[in-house]
Amino acid sequence: MNYISTRGQAPAVTASQAIINGIAPDGGLYVPESWPNIELDWTQLQKQTYADIATLIFDGFFDDFSVNEIDCVIDKAYGKQWTTEDIVSYHQADDLFYIELFHGPTLAFKDVALQALPHLMTTAAKKQGLDDGIVILTATSGDTGTAAMSGFGDVQHTDIVVFYPEVGVSDIQRRQMQTEPAHNAHVTAISGNFDDAQKAVKSLLSDQSLAADLADKHLRFSSANSINIGRLVPQIVYYIHAYAQLVKQHQIASGEAINIVVPTGNFGNMLAAYYASQIGLPVAQFVVASNENNVLTDFFNTGTYDRQRTFKVTNAPAMDILVSSNLERLLYFASGRNTEEVREYMNALDEQGHYTLKPSTQANLSQFKAASASQTEVLKTIKRVFEEGNYVIDPHTAVGQYVYNQLDISGTTILAATASPFKFADTVLNALGETPLNEYDGLKQLADKSNVVIPEQIQLLFQRPVIHTQTIAPNQMTTVLRHQIFQ
Repeated sequence: MNYISTRGQAPAVTASQAIINGIAPDGGLYVPESWPNIELDWTQLQKQTYADIATLIFDGFFDDFSVNEIDCVIDKAYGKQWTTEDIVSYHQADDLFYIELFHGPTLAFKDVALQALPHLMTTAAKKQGLDDGIVILTATSGDTGTAAMSGFGDVQHTDIVVFYPEVGVSDIQRRQMQTEPAHNAHVTAISGNFDDAQKAVKSLLSDQSLAADLADKHLRFSSANSINIGRLVPQIVYYIHAYAQLVKQHQIASGEAINIVVPTGNFGNMLAAYYASQIGLPVAQFVVASNENNVLTDFFNTGTYDRQRTFKVTNAPAMDILVSSNLERLLYFASGRNTEEVREYMNALDEQGHYTLKPSTQANLSQFKAASASQTEVLKTIKRVFEEGNYVIDPHTAVGQYVYNQLDISGTTILAATASPFKFADTVLNALGETPLNEYDGLKQLADKSNVVIPEQIQLLFQRPVIHTQTIAPNQMTTVLRHQIFQ
């Protein structure tokens, strides 16, 4: 199976080549040339482990990897670094099922993919006969950077370069990044926002002069952001696993359509749900939940994408994004795989800051519903969910929960619970009517209030020294990157 660019001006590549490249040479994102034929037999899938289902999905999408290579990746990605036996767990509240995706090393859903991506990438490099070192370049709004460093930390022949916004990340997210001990990790704060970092990273990944300089040093770029198909495909797995578990528990009949609610900023997690539907997952509605940076809400409700608005730093910082990179992949399929149309949209976004879908393309997005939550509504939702069911959720999951209620979604629904509430203890405590004390005591307050033990991953953070303290302007990113990699 080949992968092609959403913009149609780059050659088709294999899965392993797409994983190594990260982004296509024409600036587009890699998508499957055709959907893999994967048999989703729910009678069998309900009996299988998470790793079994991951093997099935990986085999289908990464078909130039051997069976042994996939098995090796799965074994390394989904092992003892997880605190739950089957990677994810579930919490039921009537017809709503939370998929807890935060039981990995950095307590965020991105671990699910970023524990696999390093092994996919190093295996892909061997398959392609590459001796070059790989420089993983990543912009993060808080969680991707820490998850990427956890995955790529001290992996041979790789460097991991992370840029994150100085303002907006939580105290725990910042501590996770600043204390990262891996010798191949380079972490820098920028004075701009996530969109500034993401735009610069995409530009760097497409910079032919910089690529040539890297090649002279026997290095090459790739990305750990969800623009990398090797990051996106592993996220399909938990939607298939969730459906199989619902069938197993007799919550739904095999073949019955469900709703999927995803709190999203960069749209990768929701896109993975859409990909799952294209290979056979029965979905009635995709529910897109945004915070006050509600560019996606407006897009799905009007057909116009307009990034020309005030960027807001909110209490759900991983969603503080105005340019949703993965939406480009959805546009490719919604437009009937029309690469010329996609190029028009992306050019308009770059040059004018907005674009409007053609009516026929907008009509193909009828399965998507969207709404947003204010910061006040996030706090009220955290409080309400705790009072109703003694269940504590983080602010991003609260965005999804609020939108689920706001849109009055009916029928069996799964909600992606994207991060541990302990990563955002101050916000959660405020929502529950508590005055947070200092950083560590706030964690103990939350543990006492919720009757949940502080995750070991967070306790260990306070035993690590702060290493990465540099802050730069976005226009300094190229210079700093060169110094970090070429020194």
